[in-house]
Amino acid sequence: GECFVLDDGSEVDLDLGNYERYLDITLSRVHSITTGRVFRTVIDNERRGDYLGSTVQIIPHVTDEIQAMIEEAARAPVSAEEDEGDNDVCIVELGGTIGDIESMQFVEALRQFQFRVGPSNFALIHVSLVPDIHGEKKTKPTQHSVQDLRGLGLMPDLIACRCSSPIELPVRKKISNFCHVGPDQVLAVHDVASIYHVPLLLKEQGIVKYLMQRLRLDEPVGKRGAENVSRGSQIERRWKEMTITHDRLFDKVTIVLVGKYVSLRDSYTSVVKALEHASFRCEQKLLLEWVDSSHLEHTCQLENPKEYHGAWQKVCSANGVIVPGGFGSRGTEGMMLAAKWAREKGVPFLGICLGFQCAVIEWARNVMGIKGATSTEFDADTKNPVVIFMPEISRTHLGGTQRLGLRPTIFTPESEDWSIVNKLYGSPSTSTIWERHRHRYEVNPTMVDSIQKSGLTFTGRDERGERMQIFEVRNHPFFVGLQSHPELCTRPLNPSPPYLGFVAAASGCLSAQMERQKSYVPPQPQ
Repeated sequence: GECFVLDDGSEVDLDLGNYERYLDITLSRVHSITTGRVFRTVIDNERRGDYLGSTVQIIPHVTDEIQAMIEEAARAPVSAEEDEGDNDVCIVELGGTIGDIESMQFVEALRQFQFRVGPSNFALIHVSLVPDIHGEKKTKPTQHSVQDLRGLGLMPDLIACRCSSPIELPVRKKISNFCHVGPDQVLAVHDVASIYHVPLLLKEQGIVKYLMQRLRLDEPVGKRGAENVSRGSQIERRWKEMTITHDRLFDKVTIVLVGKYVSLRDSYTSVVKALEHASFRCEQKLLLEWVDSSHLEHTCQLENPKEYHGAWQKVCSANGVIVPGGFGSRGTEGMMLAAKWAREKGVPFLGICLGFQCAVIEWARNVMGIKGATSTEFDADTKNPVVIFMPEISRTHLGGTQRLGLRPTIFTPESEDWSIVNKLYGSPSTSTIWERHRHRYEVNPTMVDSIQKSGLTFTGRDERGERMQIFEVRNHPFFVGLQSHPELCTRPLNPSPPYLGFVAAASGCLSAQMERQKSYVPPQPQ
C-alpha cells in the first residue's frame, strides 16, 4: 500500500495517515512502533551496557522496550496547542491477527502493560469479523479469536464486530454469552454508505459513554479539559453536517486518476481521501475513474487496443485529470500524454511529484520543441535532462535517503497577483506554505529560465529559490503541478488547498472556493 510520510520525514504505514486525517492531529516517528525499531533499540541498549551483561531476551527486554515506547508516544504532543503529557487518551493499534508469530511480543507487552498502568487506564477493543453466510451471521470466528486472546492474558472490554449488515439482538447476546462481555459491549461495525458515517455509528451504540466510564473521563479536568469537550462538540456538529450534506448531493464530478499502481489502489489512499474531502467542500459526488498510465501509450494501442481505447475514453470524458507520484520509467510516457491532453483541451490538471515532473517534461518536448527531453531517472545518458537527480541524495542507499518531511515553499512576488495556488492557501496573508515531500529528482535549475520564458511559470520555490516546487500555466482554467505531496495533510473538514482548487475547477466553482479559502488555516503546526 501507500508509504505515508510524517512532518519529521518518517516513512510509516498508511494507517497513521488515517489517524491524522480522522483525529486532526500531527504525528511523529515516536507514534510508529515496529518490530525493527524495537529490536534495534534493544540491541543498541545491550551494546551500550544497559543490561549489565545479561542475556537479551524477549521477556523482559523486548516487552519492556515496547511498553516504554507506548508511554513515550502517549506523552508526545499531537498539536501545536499541546505540551508533552497533555493527551487524555492514547489509541494503540496492534495490527495483524491473534496467533500471528509477528505480533506475539506486542501481545505479551500489552498483557504486562495493563497491570503497569492499572485497570482504569487500560481498555481493550477487539475487532473481529462476523461473516454472513446465506443470510446467517456466524459467530464462531469471533468466539475462537476471543478464546485465543484470553489464553494470552488479555480480556476484551469491547468487541467490534465487522460485518456486512446490522447485527440482530440474538446474535449480540450469543457473542456476549460466549465471549464473557455484556451485550452493550458488543458493537456492530457494519457497512454504511460512507466511511465517514462510522464514527457516528459507533457513538450511537454507546462507545463514547462506555469509554468515558471505563477510563474515568466523565468529568473534564481543568480549563484544558473543558476546551477539549467544547472542541469535540463542534467537530461532532460539523461532522454530522458534512455526512448529511454528502448523502443528499446529486451533482457529480468525474476525475480520472492516471497512475502506475492502479492495480493496488491502496497505493493512492491519501490521494483518494484528498479528492473526497475536496468534493465534500464543493458539494459534489466524486466519481473516480482509474487508468493505468501505460494503457495510454502507443505500444498498448498495438498490443491491446481494447485497453488503449478504454483508457483514453475515461481520460477524454473526465472533468479533471490527476497524475500522482511514483518511481521509475514505466508508464511515464502515458502520464505525459495525459498532461498534454489536459493542457491542450483546457481540462483541469493536477500533477503531484512524478506527475509534476512529467508535466514539465511534456511542456519541454511539445511547447519548447526540445526533442528527447526527459528525466535522468528514465534515461541516465540523456542529452536533454529536464529533470535531474538531486546532488545531496545518496546513490547507493535507498532507504530513508530521499528529500523527506515538511518543507517550506515560498511564492514568488511576481505571481502573487494571479497565482491560483497562492490564493487557495489564503493569499495575500500567506507567502510561505509548508507541505510534505518525498522525492530524489528535481527540475534542472539550468533550464528554469528558458522554461519560464516559454509560459510555464514556477510560482513556488524552496527557501533558497533554487528548487522548483510549484508550477502554473496562467491562461489555463487549472494547470498546476506540485513537487510536494499535499494530500498527506488533508482533513475531512479542512481539505488540501491544491486538491480543493483542482476539484473546484473541475466542478465550475473555483472562484467561490478561492474566496472561502481566505480564512484557510493549515492543519499542521507552523
